[in-house]
Amino acid sequence: MPETTLRKGDRVVRFERGGRVEIGRLVEEGEVELLDGEDLFSGGRERLTGARRLPPCEPGAIWCVGKNYLDHAREMESVPPSEPCIFLKALTALAAHEDVVRFPSWAGRIDYEGELAVVIGEDCRNVPEAEALDVVRGYACFNDVTARDLQREDGQWTRGKGFDGFGPLGPCLLIAREMPAEAVLRTRLNGRVVQESVLGNMIFGVARVIAHVSRFATLHAGDVIATGTPSGVGPVRDGDTVEVEIDGIGVLRNRFAEERG
Repeated sequence: MPETTLRKGDRVVRFERGGRVEIGRLVEEGEVELLDGEDLFSGGRERLTGARRLPPCEPGAIWCVGKNYLDHAREMESVPPSEPCIFLKALTALAAHEDVVRFPSWAGRIDYEGELAVVIGEDCRNVPEAEALDVVRGYACFNDVTARDLQREDGQWTRGKGFDGFGPLGPCLLIAREMPAEAVLRTRLNGRVVQESVLGNMIFGVARVIAHVSRFATLHAGDVIATGTPSGVGPVRDGDTVEVEIDGIGVLRNRFAEERG
């Protein structure tokens, strides 16, 4: 019999082994307590050895916020927006922890962008800002990988942001209503810190962004909102490893590989 349900602070992972997708709560690194699909613990434990990590949710949409840190807006030589700047990332861009992010040689400069991702917990529309955190399921790390030359060339962001694999999400879903303002987001390129900021530096907080998006679109359970990146974005090259770490969540790690042709 299941003993309890998910609770605040639990870190949930999805993984695949032998063609079967499982969901579990991390009890220690590399070991999970399996869930039965209804947020109830089955009581069984399993090692993740030999399993392939999956994104921790199955979104119907990946909403993203552009220029949501003042220092990044200045870095991009842009005027900070007066309201959240929203764009969509293709679902085919979704990638998991430890997936290899492949990019074509013709795409030009490819940038990392470490971000906090919000996962929505219920279908909702026209959510008041004061109630917006009530629809949050939890949080994950996100890398809004961007083909920067193509983004600038096109004048809009669909192609530059939408390549297959350009949206790593993970390594888990932290069950929480909100993140501490003092929690630190760090991005490392080959072990060197290249981005570092507290989440409280966002221009528009999570509640404001949810309320804003839900005014014009229905948010569904499992949908992802990537909340923007701080300054320090930069290019990756073939063989580079990027880690996005957020206090309380963990480290999302991906290697980058250039494809010729």
